[in-house]
Amino acid sequence: MDPNTPPAFAEKPPVPQTKEEMFRMMRDHLLRTLQTDAYRKGEYTLSSGKKTDHYVNCKPVTLSGEGSLLVGTLLLDLVDEGADPLVTSVAMTSWLDPERRRCKLDALIIRKEAKDHGTTSQIEGMLPVQGCKITVLEDVVTTGESAMKAVRVLREAGYKVEQVLSIVDRQENDEADDMFDKENIELISLFTLDDISY
Repeated sequence: MDPNTPPAFAEKPPVPQTKEEMFRMMRDHLLRTLQTDAYRKGEYTLSSGKKTDHYVNCKPVTLSGEGSLLVGTLLLDLVDEGADPLVTSVAMTSWLDPERRRCKLDALIIRKEAKDHGTTSQIEGMLPVQGCKITVLEDVVTTGESAMKAVRVLREAGYKVEQVLSIVDRQENDEADDMFDKENIELISLFTLDDISY
């Protein structure tokens, strides 16, 4: 080995032999990235107003090219067949790897409030036919309320929502689990707060 070769390139990473090994390698890499770039320990106030010692902000990860591709690939495997997810990472990944899915997915964005100009729409993007199944994607779930707001807007617009996927579930007193259960929504997360905290 050349002594001038940076350590990151000193050895080639193992080549995964199966889809499951590839998924596990990508998941492990995303976990390490979240631990270093998204998680902070300290005194914080969450958007719910609750105080916490653990802060998770996935945006530095999901807004990077590598993080976006990792999140998109991992969440794409979890989306129900035929669902239209709401984040660009998953939508982009579905177009890059047509072998993985039978359909290409488009992203939607739910505004906090309807616009007061133009189309006055609260849902932005290529709207699927009413009655289609849509999966809500969230970076971090604490109480689940922000995801439920999106679910309500989509259901009121005539869409079927049965699944919420998140990168990190903070698992705060089972609040989100209880709320989603009452609404017949499955919550699936790639990681829990315990996975990424130290």
